[in-house]
Amino acid sequence: MPAPQTHLRSENRTLIRLAVPVLFSLIAEPVTGLVDTAFVARLGSEALAGLGAGAIALSSVFWIFNFLGIGTQTEVAKAYGAERRDRVRGMASLAIGIGAVLGLLVVLIGVPLSSSVSRLMGAEGAVEEAATAYIRIRLLGAPAMLALLGIFGTMRGRGDMQTPLYIAVGVNVLNVALDALLIFGAGPIPAFGIEGAAAASSLSQWLGAAAGVAILRGRIGLTRHIPLEDVRQLFRIGGDIVVRTGMLTLFLILGTRAATKLGADSGAAHQAIRQVWLFTALFLDAWAVSAQTMVGNAVGALDTARARRVAALACWWSLGTGAVLTVVLLAATGPAEAGLVPPDAHQLFRASWWVAMLMLPISGLTFATDGIHWGTGDFRYLRNATTIATVVAGAVLVALEASGSLSLAGIWWLTAAWVAIRSLLGLLRVWPGFGDAPLRA
Repeated sequence: MPAPQTHLRSENRTLIRLAVPVLFSLIAEPVTGLVDTAFVARLGSEALAGLGAGAIALSSVFWIFNFLGIGTQTEVAKAYGAERRDRVRGMASLAIGIGAVLGLLVVLIGVPLSSSVSRLMGAEGAVEEAATAYIRIRLLGAPAMLALLGIFGTMRGRGDMQTPLYIAVGVNVLNVALDALLIFGAGPIPAFGIEGAAAASSLSQWLGAAAGVAILRGRIGLTRHIPLEDVRQLFRIGGDIVVRTGMLTLFLILGTRAATKLGADSGAAHQAIRQVWLFTALFLDAWAVSAQTMVGNAVGALDTARARRVAALACWWSLGTGAVLTVVLLAATGPAEAGLVPPDAHQLFRASWWVAMLMLPISGLTFATDGIHWGTGDFRYLRNATTIATVVAGAVLVALEASGSLSLAGIWWLTAAWVAIRSLLGLLRVWPGFGDAPLRA
């Protein structure tokens, strides 16, 4: 029987092997978003503002459905660990089908409301026209985009992180190529402007989804015979994840609103810090996604000891990654200050930047524990922990804002407290494992 140290080395190698392709697949989309922005910027300010309003609105809608990826990955990882290939096939088919149906509903409801959504985002005149056109055409890709969530969840649940990377890169490379062709036109193809940017995204997603379905059909097969209990289970998971996502969004909105009310300089500094802080989440999320698969696989195999070893490794790697990001980004304070915010906001920026960057190791632990609890299927606990953190930190933020004693640095200190509460509750669920913890020793 192998020694425990041998297990640790093997599991450590596996965690790293899974995390690297996840990281690059997560980075692919925001990089393409920057390319889209650069293309549309050549059309003028109205088109670019319309792209911004439409993209944020669509991201908010699609974020609601991330349970299709998270829930499917967990259920497939457990089934794979238990060597239940029939359930892997069923969960894959279910996630793709539900994603396509929900995407169709989004199209039917969203297209007639696209103009209202644009106005809700503050768009007017030519900006509203651009945002509405963008939303309507991008929505046509919703069934493919939501089906892709289930496809990626299935692949990652099986421990296959490379194929989602290849599909993500292929989709985004195709999107960039179609952007150049459809936005500005070439030969017999007319210039469609911002509608071309939306069409490029939708077409790329449909081709990506078709490739994903073909790959899964060849590797595991798909089926129409899905137990009703699996449908209920996926929607139960979805309910918990939607509430948790709502709590995350609520706190970020409260912080952004408070910073904006402090004045234009505070709002500008907060936006710059928030964008960098959110980008660091991609590096930390790679460990969480990988831990989710490995923990879920161990839970499915009824191997709690292995799940706890993987949990510990994921926490150490996330903590270390957060520390490295802190060192790198604090060293880059000067360039970040010069490149991201106007001179009038420099003083506000620097104090808050240090707080935001120093919290990254704790953010790493929070992401790691999220991935661990996703892997065990402990979605309700994760929902409750996020709610507690948001209520506590959010209430203090609102109270300080009402009293007029809130500063931008204070907003980021409260954000650090919000992250720390989530991290502490996540760690205690595993070590020592209070309540009905799935990984109690």
